[in-house]
Amino acid sequence: MKTYLKDFMEKFSYPEEAKDALFQAFDRIDADASCREAFQGLLQSYEADISLKMRPLLNQMTEIAARAGVQEYTGHLLLCLCMSRHLLACYRKAGIDEQIWFTSMSDLKWKLMECRLVRGIWGTFVGEWFEGFFQMDRFGFLKLQFEPRVLDFRYEKDGLVLEPGTPMAIVHIPRTGGKLDKESMERSFDLAADFFIERYRFDPMVFVCSSWLLYPDNLEVLSPESNLYAFITTFDLVKSWESENYYDAWRLFDKEYTGDVDQLPQDTSMRRAYADWIRRGKKFGGATGVYIYHKR
Repeated sequence: MKTYLKDFMEKFSYPEEAKDALFQAFDRIDADASCREAFQGLLQSYEADISLKMRPLLNQMTEIAARAGVQEYTGHLLLCLCMSRHLLACYRKAGIDEQIWFTSMSDLKWKLMECRLVRGIWGTFVGEWFEGFFQMDRFGFLKLQFEPRVLDFRYEKDGLVLEPGTPMAIVHIPRTGGKLDKESMERSFDLAADFFIERYRFDPMVFVCSSWLLYPDNLEVLSPESNLYAFITTFDLVKSWESENYYDAWRLFDKEYTGDVDQLPQDTSMRRAYADWIRRGKKFGGATGVYIYHKR
């Protein structure tokens, strides 16, 4: 397994410091017979049933990490890295392009970098999020991620009526560290549409996104030429909501908001704009949007 970890982290270009932290965690677990056995048991449980929920696995991993002297978030990511080997075997068995596995597993690195920025630790503080990937129920395509689901509301526009229960794909916008330019966005939708139309027989191809990024008032602080503006306006917004706090601020600032705006990094135009938004007492929120895809 250590050889696999080495190859995996090199393939995904993990920072050397992160590699060292994860190898050290692996060695500490491997050096303790009871920890090693328990860790192998978790991997065997996943190999026996990929539909397992992540939370119980992570809870057990927390206990193993504590006994081995490994930081909890580092232990959680280490478990996911090791689980990725069996997931690759599942992709091959299912005849799914390995590039989709690669893009999906890139999220492990994106969350690694996020954890380092927000919490100062090489690991992940959102381990439960990976459940969809490991259950083969969420797939990455270039810059976006998608899950097959069904509508839970009625949608009507321009003569098209979609009743609850209509197949659709949920859209997630991962923090990749790069820009979601219009070309990449469109290519992501194209790749996802090809996959869901072929594998799940979606017709029409419906994408639904619920995110703080779609909050309608975001358009007030964004340039019409910006990438995020293009993403938001791709969707027909069907409902929105507001929040009395800024609990999603860390997603933009890579830092938890404690009530002092001046403590938030303001090194980009977008961060400066949202910091000013908070100063003015404006609310954050979110929205749900529908995108009916038509092949270009």
